[in-house]
Amino acid sequence: MSEPTLRLAAFFGVFAVLAVWEALAPRRARSQTRRRRWSINLGLSALNTLVLRVAFPAAAVGAALWAAENSWGLFNQLAAPAWLAIVSSILVLDLAVYGQHRLSHAAPWLWRVHRLHHMDLDVDVTTATRFHPVEMVLSMLWKIAVVVALGAPAVAVLVFEILLNAAAMFSHAQIKLPPAIDRPLRLLLVTPDMHRVHHSIHRDETDSNYAFLLSAWDRLFGSYRAQPRDGHETMVLGIEGHRSPRTLSFTGLLLGPFRRDQPETSAS
Repeated sequence: MSEPTLRLAAFFGVFAVLAVWEALAPRRARSQTRRRRWSINLGLSALNTLVLRVAFPAAAVGAALWAAENSWGLFNQLAAPAWLAIVSSILVLDLAVYGQHRLSHAAPWLWRVHRLHHMDLDVDVTTATRFHPVEMVLSMLWKIAVVVALGAPAVAVLVFEILLNAAAMFSHAQIKLPPAIDRPLRLLLVTPDMHRVHHSIHRDETDSNYAFLLSAWDRLFGSYRAQPRDGHETMVLGIEGHRSPRTLSFTGLLLGPFRRDQPETSAS
């Protein structure tokens, strides 16, 4: 099975399981119809997939193969055991994604692009695919740079990409996990309740819980927040001042980073 086929199969498998789970045991009441939101979120996902395939045909796995062929990167210079190179590469790549995510909130020009992800007025499995194409290109460039500098094995990059996609969908899923499961699970992984805090309308909560896969990074770097102040069932999601139908349309989201911010007169 080719790398793109394997990733696609994993994506649709995890997506289907979580979508059914959301329908059977939702965590919150929806504020918008699924048809409206899913058409936009999945439309952005399709556009991003096309952009990345055109801009980076070999993607991060191809970069790892190129680095190995040319003996670039740390693990292509060291005689490290394969298991150590694979595990270390996955950990470093996850930390790199955490760092990039945190920077996208701190740097104003990156936030203008990243905030599209936070403008979703509900959060579910499709929110994990909702990003601006500019951010996707920047993210891939950053990931390729880390892969080449690290000399990460191609298999480690492939495993990480699959884990990252699955973890992103899981952490955004609109599913109900009993506290007895959520509490111990979030000691290792980012759970839906943990990540939902990150989508709060309160900026201090938005600027927390940046991790995608391993929750340890938020605890280690002081960005962990256990619960939202308003409770999971009643907390407001999205960004203040970016809630009108025009702003949240497909075209509005794509053009948003390049427009001057102006007060909105109608709410969605």
